[in-house]
Amino acid sequence: MLFINGGGSAPFPILPAGGVGPSVLFVSNAHPSVPAPTPILSPRALDFNPRGWLRYARDWRAPPCVNIAPRVSAGYGAVLPNSAQRGQPNEVRTSLRAIDQLHPAIRNWFSGQFAAPTPCQIEAWPAILEGRHALIAAPTGSGKTLAAFLAVIDRLVREAEGGGLADTTAVVYVSPLKALGNDIHRNLEAPLLGIARELQRLGSGDIAIRSGVRTGDTPAAERLRMRRSPPHILVTTPESLYILLTSAGGRAMLETAHTVIVDEVHAVAATKRGAHLALSLARLDALAGQGLRRIGLSATQRPIDEVARYLCGEGPCHIVDMGHRRAWDLGLVLPQSPLAAVMSNEVWGEVYDRLADLITRHRTTIVFVNTRRMAERVARHLSERLDTTGEAPCIAAHHGSLAREHRLSAEARLKGGSLRALVATASLELGIDVGEVDLCCQIGSPRSIATLLQRVGRSGHAIAGLPKGRLFPLSRDDLIECSALLEAARRGEIDRLAVPPGAVDVLAQQLVAIVAAEDYDEDRLFDLVRGTHPYRALTRPELEAVVRLLSEGYSGRWGRRAAYLHRDAVNRRLRPRRGARLIAVTSGGAIPEIADYEVRE
Repeated sequence: MLFINGGGSAPFPILPAGGVGPSVLFVSNAHPSVPAPTPILSPRALDFNPRGWLRYARDWRAPPCVNIAPRVSAGYGAVLPNSAQRGQPNEVRTSLRAIDQLHPAIRNWFSGQFAAPTPCQIEAWPAILEGRHALIAAPTGSGKTLAAFLAVIDRLVREAEGGGLADTTAVVYVSPLKALGNDIHRNLEAPLLGIARELQRLGSGDIAIRSGVRTGDTPAAERLRMRRSPPHILVTTPESLYILLTSAGGRAMLETAHTVIVDEVHAVAATKRGAHLALSLARLDALAGQGLRRIGLSATQRPIDEVARYLCGEGPCHIVDMGHRRAWDLGLVLPQSPLAAVMSNEVWGEVYDRLADLITRHRTTIVFVNTRRMAERVARHLSERLDTTGEAPCIAAHHGSLAREHRLSAEARLKGGSLRALVATASLELGIDVGEVDLCCQIGSPRSIATLLQRVGRSGHAIAGLPKGRLFPLSRDDLIECSALLEAARRGEIDRLAVPPGAVDVLAQQLVAIVAAEDYDEDRLFDLVRGTHPYRALTRPELEAVVRLLSEGYSGRWGRRAAYLHRDAVNRRLRPRRGARLIAVTSGGAIPEIADYEVRE
């Protein structure tokens, strides 16, 4: 029996002596002689192999039931009628009706690539083709990205056939990660090329729909070329969208957009970065001035209505919720040495050895860590154990601080199968197409159910794939957290998402950027900010206090500072001071809150 010391005077061993493995995991503050508390894991949930490494028992696996009975609503809370539930005979007819609404060229290309549409594509296409706001919530590998893109490409193709597709940007795709944006851009090339060939075959002429990436990695020459010939589909990040909305050239490119796709919306909605993006989307909507259609792509969240309100405000939103129950192969891996509050070098060596063993037993592995420093450290130790040929390294690291060429090279090698393992932070956590990855390992606790499922979901990245993950706790606290996360995953539980009230510092940044781009009426500004979900409770006095700070500044050691705006109190209009645009562009973004240090007065 395995006990974890919760603070008692005598330490309890994490692994029993003699190599006899436990059958039940208990969390206890008492001595083993005291009656055991209720187990948090079933008696057969944990098992040990002869080497002492904890392995995953067969009965831990969640029921193999990918939920294909979606909840779809035109507003919030409505459900599909019973005739649309799983197993009903109209499911095939619904599939045919959905794909038949697409342009023949798109339909022909899709039929040549896939056997049939996925459930989320069947439910999403009609709503998007009708021009409605939509939120698609589905597990990894369910085809939700293609569901959104094929529907908007359908509109572009029909506009091109009618002679109305100009050389302007029509669709803006916003990704929370640069790596995800680059991956989407690469994955768009094949559909766009295949659809263009189908159009030529059908006699529609030479119709070319272009896509382009605009992030902090985009070279200056590419940015200039993009300004002269804007792509029809612009792939960007929240921060780059903010900069584009603040610059004259970027605004000229974005003012023709009619659709915005926000991918992995759940990853930003509950953060200050999400409040920043919500204001940028409101600015884009005001700039486009034609009822910008919003499409959100998300992992399954609860409550899903909250994500929809974040995306579209209080207006109607068509929700496609596919659920998140599917088969998972999850397990814990423990070292033979006892776990303590801090990992010793001896225990780290056991972790590296076990990781190397798992990597050699699988084709491609992603090892997730929680910090960039640890990514480099783990990659180095794994390279020492696995790179013995002297040829191209089979282990690489991936995180946001790497140079663009190194990140792109690692992504390409992973997808191409030339890497045995990639050690990554959250930079590869979201819906990037990572190719044939068959194992994901997590070093340390992922801290949330959503993060665990998102990272493990990088493996078995297909509709019928089986995600496989192994967790390596680094301390006793980690072990408790990881055990609880596995139990929550077994029960089908997910984290509850809450969109926090909008942050005042983010609001101040955006106000300077808005006014730097054009003179603004205060009443119009208040309506724009209040229209976003994070700032829905903002009062007029609160907005005026921020405006007063930005117009009057504050006194400090070096005199009055931070007066970036002119305020016409009579006409209630705002205009920028000199240097306001530069301040907005160079000081934008949200710094994540990380409690690494305790500050004492």
